[in-house]
Amino acid sequence: MNRINESVPQEFILLGFSDRPWLELPLFVVFLVSYMLTIFDNLAIILVSRLDSKLHTPMYFFLTNLSLLDLCYTTSTVPQMLVNICSIRKVISYGGCVAQLFIFLALGSTECLLLAVMSFDRFVAICRPLHYSVIMHQRLCLQLAAASWISGFSNSVLQSTLTLQMPLCGHKEVDHFFCEVPALLKLSCVDTTANEAELFFISVLFLLIPVVLILISYAFIAQAVLKIQSTEGRRKAFGTCGSHLIVVSLFYGTAIYMYLQPPSPASKDRGKMVSLFYGIITPMLNPLIYTLRNKDVKGAFKRLIARIFLIKK
Repeated sequence: MNRINESVPQEFILLGFSDRPWLELPLFVVFLVSYMLTIFDNLAIILVSRLDSKLHTPMYFFLTNLSLLDLCYTTSTVPQMLVNICSIRKVISYGGCVAQLFIFLALGSTECLLLAVMSFDRFVAICRPLHYSVIMHQRLCLQLAAASWISGFSNSVLQSTLTLQMPLCGHKEVDHFFCEVPALLKLSCVDTTANEAELFFISVLFLLIPVVLILISYAFIAQAVLKIQSTEGRRKAFGTCGSHLIVVSLFYGTAIYMYLQPPSPASKDRGKMVSLFYGIITPMLNPLIYTLRNKDVKGAFKRLIARIFLIKK
């Protein structure tokens, strides 16, 4: 029992780029601005999707889920990162690290599935437009969203438990900005081959399979869109689907790079930057991509602002 207690540190040191102090100020500015934009933009999408009755559709129901997820996703890591950049001792408590690992992993896994569900919604809307309201009924939407959240959190319980069971033998310097599975596995003083194999298998399930399903959906969508006679109809379909494809490319591309490439010392710093991209930059860009390329959302914002001014008058 004493050995087990000794192997579990009371706190972890998050190294980040502490060996390059000149990077800390620009990183602090980038993290702070990104976090503020993420909070504002995602809250705005949730608000406008709930208040505007024209957006009470499956597409915006899933978009609201994505915005809520991104809010929690960034909040699980960025505040601690901002505190550590400003501190001399860049530490996080063991409990804080466990919570960060669990939440970040759960929400990341959920987003992998939710983006695939959103592509299925676009597939039905464009390839089966006459049956859309029958297929994508409220109960199915709730079931698909619930399945994404439950699967994501179940995966996190499994992976977090397996990762935290590894003996650390007093090692507590995490060469990362936050507590993530690959970084914590490097602290273990025993062979982690089985854990790495399990992580690779789970990553295939949550990253590669959804990507394949999304690509298949969009192959059918492209076929259907090209058959549309109206130029306006084609433009609208490509605009809506284009937004989703940009989000998919940003999120899955960086996550696959991080979790499915063979470990290599040369890619250590690159891996840190990639994880920052899918953990901070992508959640900030998601609402901007959807709103800037979507007339419905921009129209809803205008109606909401007009309503607020009318109330004030």
